[in-house]
Amino acid sequence: MKRLTVTIISLIAVLTLHAREFVVHGPQGGLAMTITLPEGFDSSKDQCPMVILMHGIFSSQSITPMPRIAKSLAKAGIASIRFDFGGHWKSEGKMQRMTIENEISDAIAMWDYASALPYVTEIGLLGHSQGGVVASMTAGRIASDEKYTRKPSGLALLAPASALKDACLNGKMLGAEFDPADPPEFIRCFALMKVGKEYILQTQQLDIYGTAGAYDGPVIIIHGSDDKLVPLWCSEDFRKTYGDKSELIICEGENHRLSRKTGKVADLVVSFFKSIY
Repeated sequence: MKRLTVTIISLIAVLTLHAREFVVHGPQGGLAMTITLPEGFDSSKDQCPMVILMHGIFSSQSITPMPRIAKSLAKAGIASIRFDFGGHWKSEGKMQRMTIENEISDAIAMWDYASALPYVTEIGLLGHSQGGVVASMTAGRIASDEKYTRKPSGLALLAPASALKDACLNGKMLGAEFDPADPPEFIRCFALMKVGKEYILQTQQLDIYGTAGAYDGPVIIIHGSDDKLVPLWCSEDFRKTYGDKSELIICEGENHRLSRKTGKVADLVVSFFKSIY
C-alpha cells in the first residue's frame, strides 16, 4: 500500500511538472513550443526580431519544413517560435476539436507571448498549408484590431491551403466524403485523422481572403510546382488579395511538404525577413 501511494504521488508530481511546462495556452489548453535563438544570443541583454512559425493540418512544429526554417532564421540573427496547434502532437486538446478559428486563437496567444518578450524587436508570421490560412487571417485580425500597437512586420505563406473552404463546401476533404449540409460528428481524413463537424461548418463560413486582406504589410508566397495537395490557385488568389506588396515564388520540383528543396525554401524565407528587418 505504501509503495502504491508513493507511485501515485510520483505520478501526480510528474503530471504537475508537465503541466507547468506550458507557458502559452489556447482554447484547447497548453501549447507545446520551441524558441530558437541566434547562436551566442543573450536574451538578458541582446535584442533581435522574431518569426512565429505555424505548421499545417495534422503536422507538427517538429516536421519539415519548420525545424530547417527555424535553424536558418537563427543563422541570420532572427529568432523564432514554432509550436504545435491545440490537439496536435505535444499540445493539449483533441484533433477532433480542431477548428481554424481555434488555431487563430492559438496563434494570437503566441503573438501576445512573443510581444511580451523583452528581447524581441519585431515579429513576423509564417504559415504552411492550413497554417498559412491561419497565419494570413491572424495577420489580418491583428492589423485591424486597435488594441494592438505592434503589427506583423512581414508575412510568409507556404502553400497556403485556402482550398479547405471549398473542400468543406463540396463535401470532399482529404480522402473523406460527406454531406456538406449535414456533416457527421466527425470524418476520417486520410482514413485515419478525425476532423469534427464543427471544423467543417466553421470552415464553410470563413472569409479567408477578406480577413487576410486587412494586413497591408510585405508578403511572400511560396508554392511548389509539384504540389499535389494544395492547388496553385490558392497562392495565386492570395497574391491577388495582397497585390503589389506581395510576391509569389513557384519553387520548381517542390512538393506540398516542401521536403525536396527545404533548404531553398528556407533561404527564400530568410532573405524575405532579412529584407524587412
